[in-house]
Amino acid sequence: MTDWAPDILGDEFEQLTLPLGSDAEGEVVATLVRALPSPPPEEPSGWDRFMRRLRGQPVSAPIPDLADVDVLYVHGWSDYFFQKRLARFWTRRGARFFALDLRKYGRSLRPGQTPGYIADLAKYDEDIGAALDAMTDATASGRRLVLFGHSTGGLILSLWASRNPGLASAVILNSPWLEFQLGPMRQAIAPMVGWGARVRPLDAVPQVDLGFYTRAQAEAADPDDPVEVNLTWRPEVTMPVHTGWLHAILAGHAKVAAGLAIDAPVCVLLSARTAVPTRWSEELTRADTVLVVDDIARAALKLGPSVTVERIDGALHDVFLSRHDAREDAYRRLDRWVTGWVASSR
Repeated sequence: MTDWAPDILGDEFEQLTLPLGSDAEGEVVATLVRALPSPPPEEPSGWDRFMRRLRGQPVSAPIPDLADVDVLYVHGWSDYFFQKRLARFWTRRGARFFALDLRKYGRSLRPGQTPGYIADLAKYDEDIGAALDAMTDATASGRRLVLFGHSTGGLILSLWASRNPGLASAVILNSPWLEFQLGPMRQAIAPMVGWGARVRPLDAVPQVDLGFYTRAQAEAADPDDPVEVNLTWRPEVTMPVHTGWLHAILAGHAKVAAGLAIDAPVCVLLSARTAVPTRWSEELTRADTVLVVDDIARAALKLGPSVTVERIDGALHDVFLSRHDAREDAYRRLDRWVTGWVASSR
């Protein structure tokens, strides 16, 4: 394993290449990104808090101490890790934050590889295992693991947590892809997709993406909270979908529908509504244009015995890339849930 190297996100981040052998397309790697520690903000003294209350000024809640926590973030489809502010949310609370670019995505994509392709989501156990080994090498044991997944990454981590009880202390999901967009048709199309996956797994599946989700993020962008995206790794129009990959996704959805057994508390963050992106409108900047959020909310209740679902008005598919008000609401809800989790775990 090579040493940690500077990352494209700048001085606050480093990356580590994780060798995973090879397949028919050549060398396979995953890439682990870590956020370097940042000093926690100075908390107001007890006297300052008292005086603020007297003046009717807001008093910030104490920031939970997460010094024994490691966070592992996994991105979604046609995506990679670039969310600096999300990393800072954790590091300013004392946690160590890591993000994993899965094989054939982002930093891990090599020439000649089919972007994002995999035929079995359980194969990502190798990527996650290599990441956890590297995280353990960097510190003492006995730390709590928080899994944080977005969209397809949320599906991948949910399945992993259910297969590996006792390893994760908490699971946080940002618009996890837990059910097919045409949920009632999933069982009907699964056999046909499965047949295609066996005979021609790399055939492209017809899809319609007019680039409206990317446009919605650009419209919602906040100059006071800038986000830079590599359009090679996160293209304006989603990467091609292949039959073998879709079969793996549908199999994952079927497992969720049958019920998982995640033994850690789960927090699911979702937009309050879905908008179908058939033509451009302002509505697309205040809704999830990728998933049917009501179906995801119902599916989330099958993840395990302790699930909290937070519905955020005006949020995009990635709730942390929404317009200012919805984005701040997402961070407040995340902070509230994490604070409650820390208090209950004591």
